[in-house]
Amino acid sequence: VARRLSLRKHPECHSMAGGKAIEHLAQTGNRQRHTFRLPLQQYRNCDFSFSGLQNLVNNAIIQKEKEEGIQEGEILSCVKDIAAAVQHAVAVHIIQRTYRAMLFCIKNSILSSRNATLVVSGGVASNQYIRKGLQTLADANDFAFLCPPPRLCTDNGVMIAWNGIERLRAGLGVLHSTDGIRYEPK
Repeated sequence: VARRLSLRKHPECHSMAGGKAIEHLAQTGNRQRHTFRLPLQQYRNCDFSFSGLQNLVNNAIIQKEKEEGIQEGEILSCVKDIAAAVQHAVAVHIIQRTYRAMLFCIKNSILSSRNATLVVSGGVASNQYIRKGLQTLADANDFAFLCPPPRLCTDNGVMIAWNGIERLRAGLGVLHSTDGIRYEPK
């Protein structure tokens, strides 16, 4: 979405990654000016999908470009509102599907309803709007909430390495012997 909105050309966002640019613009946008149908609402499962949402957003951008008489690659006047609406739709989709997964895990005794923990990591965890929504979900369902600091949530490689370090420290099947292995998390 950030690429399609040409946010690299936006004066406030030229040096930001796409997700960060969306989050930044969404802070001052009005999410109610655009409504995007949530993906997979007809399916009662825990799957996530954003391709349908991406299609809806792309069509809305095309329509707005026609209305404003601008070419693809130019900045729409309503870019902040689109960013806010997209961020909200993504957050609600993630929260709804995560809630279904929590219920599924408890119902099927995969997780105990006591001491259950929701861990959020990777790039999505750096978005404060989504993070706050998932924190609220965890709190409302008596789940502990664990999320690395945002500076560690920008790269899945970092998350995988962090997981490896934690497993190595706990002796959980990473290596048979850790003698001579030195590691320093950054």
